[in-house]
Amino acid sequence: MTDEKYDSSWDLDFGEDGYDEDAFDRKYEEWEGRDWVEWLKAKLTFPFQVERMEDMYMDRIPSHRNPFPVGCRVTVTGISDCDFEPDFHGVLVDAVGGKKKKGVLPLQDIEVYPESDSNYWPVREFAVWYANR
Repeated sequence: MTDEKYDSSWDLDFGEDGYDEDAFDRKYEEWEGRDWVEWLKAKLTFPFQVERMEDMYMDRIPSHRNPFPVGCRVTVTGISDCDFEPDFHGVLVDAVGGKKKKGVLPLQDIEVYPESDSNYWPVREFAVWYANR
């Protein structure tokens, strides 16, 4: 991301200048043609701090691979190369938490903090696209 102010008008929850449905439609069209893994690799800077906000697939990822409950704050260290199905689980990221716990989290289930972190909007874009696909 650059120092230029991010245009969040497409985002119903966080549009600073109000939500723009046309902006969402344009953004969604852009997302549909995106190679998400490659785009995220180019946009994200590791490590970064996140909070687990959702728990959509906890029952589908073995607990020894995913020890982080909703509300847990962890550090994302990279995009995971584990053998889960991307269409089913989304993009998985490697994470470490308290007492050196290691696991994987679905990118769409986390939120970057603080919002000023350059990783915030790339993760937010993926989460909103994933929820609306």
